[in-house]
Amino acid sequence: MSPKQFIDAQKDERRGIMHSLHQIIIDRDKTIMPEVELMMGNQMIVYKERGHMKYALASGKNYMSLHCMPMYGSPQLHAKYINLIPAATFQKGCINFNNLDSMPLDVVDNLVQDCAKVSIAIMIENRIKK
Repeated sequence: MSPKQFIDAQKDERRGIMHSLHQIIIDRDKTIMPEVELMMGNQMIVYKERGHMKYALASGKNYMSLHCMPMYGSPQLHAKYINLIPAATFQKGCINFNNLDSMPLDVVDNLVQDCAKVSIAIMIENRIKK
């Protein structure tokens, strides 16, 4: 299944926001390649940098999620965006949201631009070397 097919298979009320988030990620971070795969028991779009997950976009039963590994590894990014997206629920490396009102696209655009500067592949490769 392609990312487009995954998005097209979502509920009507989720399709637009998921398409917009997908487009922001692929437009703003040229280091990634999207593919649909199983993660945590669910199919989602996983955006990989040199084979390492950098982002994932999921549609669960009760909410959608944007998984963001650069935010997971950066308390500064996490603190910045938890204040800029107050209507969403933050975990350490993911943002859960219900609709466009809780996930403002202009702020997500800035988040992805900030995250694009972080190389997850280099972070993981350096950690493996230690």
